[in-house]
Amino acid sequence: ESILSRIRSFEYSQKNAVLVPVAALGVGGVLLYWLRSGRRIETIDMGDGWWGSGEKRFKGKEDASIRPFKIETSDKEIEDLHRRLDQFRFTPHVEGAAFQYGFNSSYLRKVVDYWRNQFDWRKQVEVLNKYSHFHTTIEGIDIHFIHVKPSYVPHGRAVQPLLLVHGWPGSFYEFYKIIPLLTEPVKHGLNAGDVVFEVICPSIPGYGFSEAPHQKEFDSVATARIFHKLMNRLGFKKYYIQGGDWGSRITTNMAQMLPQSVKGLHLNLVFITKQSLGRMICTMIGAYVPWLVGFSREDARRFYPFMQKNVYDVLQESGYLHIQATKPDTAGCGLNDSPVGLAAYILEKFSTWTDKSFRHRDDGGLESKYSLDELLTNVMIYWVTSSIVSSMRYYKENISKDPDLSAHSRIGVYVPTGIAAFPQEIVHVPRVWAKDVYKNIISYTYMPRGGHFAAFEEPKLLAQDIIQFVQKVEQL
Repeated sequence: ESILSRIRSFEYSQKNAVLVPVAALGVGGVLLYWLRSGRRIETIDMGDGWWGSGEKRFKGKEDASIRPFKIETSDKEIEDLHRRLDQFRFTPHVEGAAFQYGFNSSYLRKVVDYWRNQFDWRKQVEVLNKYSHFHTTIEGIDIHFIHVKPSYVPHGRAVQPLLLVHGWPGSFYEFYKIIPLLTEPVKHGLNAGDVVFEVICPSIPGYGFSEAPHQKEFDSVATARIFHKLMNRLGFKKYYIQGGDWGSRITTNMAQMLPQSVKGLHLNLVFITKQSLGRMICTMIGAYVPWLVGFSREDARRFYPFMQKNVYDVLQESGYLHIQATKPDTAGCGLNDSPVGLAAYILEKFSTWTDKSFRHRDDGGLESKYSLDELLTNVMIYWVTSSIVSSMRYYKENISKDPDLSAHSRIGVYVPTGIAAFPQEIVHVPRVWAKDVYKNIISYTYMPRGGHFAAFEEPKLLAQDIIQFVQKVEQL
């Protein structure tokens, strides 16, 4: 019995010698999995889509050809425009109103006269065609883009692909002044170091020369997916992306969707709309001790008085949003039929979104920042393509599903991020709040001047900030 007892004891100890390490290994594995899964980056599901007319007509691969495209015009198109301009029905403005009731009709009369008698659309078409335009079909619709490569690349410099995405009521044309600064920075006096870009500027589907979606629910996520497919079709595996207005939302979704493809994200507008009791308390405390809630002095200067800058000013500038987010086709049909109405609707945004104080000027301050040729060229892109209605629908498709545009705020952006905060932007988002979504902010710059249309208004400032951001990312 003594011998049997020793044998059983030996067998038990041998089992423990095996079971204990196995159990420890199992527990350790579960713990490691839990820790790693807790740090796993959540992404937006890429999914797929079809936006062509009717049901999807092919079962195989989509035509991936990239077709050269050229903007053209005709005598008939110009004659039709002139006829409509000649029939402009003038409405006297309220005395002393400036731009406080919307576009000042006396100044509008001057714009229409210039448009009818001096503006040369044929010449502007040549300007638009100075860069190479293309079409390619993605998810059933034709996507328009321009692709500009540097004319000369110094030895040892890597060319970085950069996708620039516009918003409303802009277009790809907003980037025409910044493109040469990015593709030939040294030539234009910018300190670029080893950075030089090749630039891709697409038109959002439904804007300009990109085909409008034929199906409902085409939102920023669908746009992000299409633009990823576009970059892949052009042969890029990793690239930088930049955007303001809707372009900010689209490029943010791109970073949330395929972070492994995005080398860096640069924004000149940040969508942070999350509301909470904590955020309200921070707002109240920040008015008196901004440093206590992470605000800098410049944040406080741009953010307060809170009600004026974040409520009253926003309400004055957001009436269009409510129309476009609910009944875009109703208002849009009038704009699509009247070039004067279209110009007033679009150019009013280029006034007050460039500088809020322009509301008090009879000419809306428009020609202090832009030329009439530049402004009317952007309007003409909407006019000749009849794209104002489909561009307005973009608000309906995004906001009807996500009223406060916060649906994706819970999904962090972990790619290197640069933010250029322009002082006249519609809203200011302090860095400490931006970090709620953008977890890896490499640069946050308080720009010295400029508003909503940064690339159009202050191309050199924006280009330099993009270059400095990319330099920092490349050194990581």
